[in-house]
Amino acid sequence: MSVAPTLRERSEAEASRLPPLLARAEHLAGTVLLGEHGRRRAGLGDDFWQYRPAQTGDSKRMIDHRRSARGDVQYVREREWQIAQSVMLWVDQGASMRFSSDRNLPTKVDRARLLGLATAILLVRGGERVGLTGTTLPPRRGNEQILRLTQALSQDTDVDYAPPEHRAMIPHARAVFISDFLGDLSEVELALTKAADRGVRGVLLQVLDPSEENFPYRGRTIFESVAGSLRHETLKAGDLRDRYLERLARRKDDLHQLCRATGWQLGLHHTGDSAQAALLWIYRALDGGTR
Repeated sequence: MSVAPTLRERSEAEASRLPPLLARAEHLAGTVLLGEHGRRRAGLGDDFWQYRPAQTGDSKRMIDHRRSARGDVQYVREREWQIAQSVMLWVDQGASMRFSSDRNLPTKVDRARLLGLATAILLVRGGERVGLTGTTLPPRRGNEQILRLTQALSQDTDVDYAPPEHRAMIPHARAVFISDFLGDLSEVELALTKAADRGVRGVLLQVLDPSEENFPYRGRTIFESVAGSLRHETLKAGDLRDRYLERLARRKDDLHQLCRATGWQLGLHHTGDSAQAALLWIYRALDGGTR
């Protein structure tokens, strides 16, 4: 006879998950910081950033005469952009994300949480505000916010496919959506359309298990969703391969067209690949979207 865990036991079990996730995200963010110089950009501010040759349209007041006197080219003294942006994060924590085809591979949600939290750490260290989409955790700076994000990103949901949150989008902010995007596409379309209407641009990263790309199944196979709401048994799984791959390709194309129409950038990551490469892509894609 099993005894249901007490509230304290459940809380302690949940809390025990936080330090490893945070430690791994800190380490991952550190590996990217070693090769990056942050999201410094020219703009309003007081700190010197760089000299650049003067261009048509530059005000005469921007010219640095001391630097220009060294040669025949006039140079402009640029200052560092110091207006902190707000970045909103959505990580799919639906049951479908808890899938892994191999014990040596992380689940999709484990990788998504790691990438989401590491992205937040990089942005907060760069002086930007980071929070979750919706109203539960508005964008803020600081280490306390990272701890809040760690806790929030450790909550599973019972539904197979969790829809992206699109409430309380901050006008002209940035956003990061991480999911397998295998659920109802209309929910993703609604979220990105609402975001675009408010001037929000961002990146959408699709995270897939390698088996979801190559469909290695043959013979008698039972396909069942993680939450148990969907189940299909077949004696000839191999016969489904072409139709499955066709539908997956169509879904990727639909996501590409949606991102193109709303001004977002689309990326693809497999759980068997480098998390560092995926994080660097997110970071650079966000930076490119703000220029």
